[in-house]
Amino acid sequence: MKKLILIALILTSAFTFAQDKKEGPKEGWTKKGNITFLFNQSAFSDWVTGGENNIAGNLGINYDFNYLKGNLTWDNKIIASYGLTKSKNSSFEKKTDDRFEFNSLVGKKAKGLWYYSAFLNFKTQFSKGYVYGTDGNGAETRAEYTNFLSPANLSFGPGILWKKSDNLKFNIAPATVKLVIVDKNFTLPNNAYFGVDQGKSTRAEFGFNASGYAKLTLMENVTMENILNLYSNYLEDPQNVDIDYTMNIVMSINKYLSTNFTFQTVYDDNAFQGFQVREVLGLGINYGF
Repeated sequence: MKKLILIALILTSAFTFAQDKKEGPKEGWTKKGNITFLFNQSAFSDWVTGGENNIAGNLGINYDFNYLKGNLTWDNKIIASYGLTKSKNSSFEKKTDDRFEFNSLVGKKAKGLWYYSAFLNFKTQFSKGYVYGTDGNGAETRAEYTNFLSPANLSFGPGILWKKSDNLKFNIAPATVKLVIVDKNFTLPNNAYFGVDQGKSTRAEFGFNASGYAKLTLMENVTMENILNLYSNYLEDPQNVDIDYTMNIVMSINKYLSTNFTFQTVYDDNAFQGFQVREVLGLGINYGF
């Protein structure tokens, strides 16, 4: 029930209030992107309520390259981000963000705003990820848990697309192939690594995928981008729907400065028994291209 309520809230946030006030689309390639650097820093001196000096930075790229020709539409999006934080009382630099994602969605018009479609989605991370703890002496320790292409997720399949504009679309793919790729030589926790059996490097799934995108203007100089992915594996526990929802809010100060807030929640029972949540807030230096 909690999952259904969350999905309903996500769908409401992402699509109910979306508006499209732009002129009709132009044929050919449309390319746009943004590079953002977020910086956070905290310092304390004789602060009686406590505090820990830290410094953090996050670099992100969001790039779209879309094509339109007659009844054919082809949308592509790259999202990449990487962040580190260093605190005075920790021996290690720790990641605050690590993400690479490529989405491609092609459609041929069927009728009205509906298209016959095919999609491809690829996700991984750039560098090693760790689980942190302490040893018997209280010293901080870390153990490697993830790495580049371990895991990586590749999904693709045919479907039906509803598209009003580049800023408002929803795709349903009821015959989706999903591959989970890992390093088979990795020391596996509990004899399973993101659902992949010990000694193997891939896990193949077949299921239902639904994805949506909505970008809207909340007020002058404030935009909100919503990205939603839902997946159900027909072959194993189809009732356990994987959820990946990201919300990006950008509050522009001027051409180069903005305040950026990112919220992401992920539910994938093969990776973690519960919701994973990530939040990033900071002053951003932006460059559009």
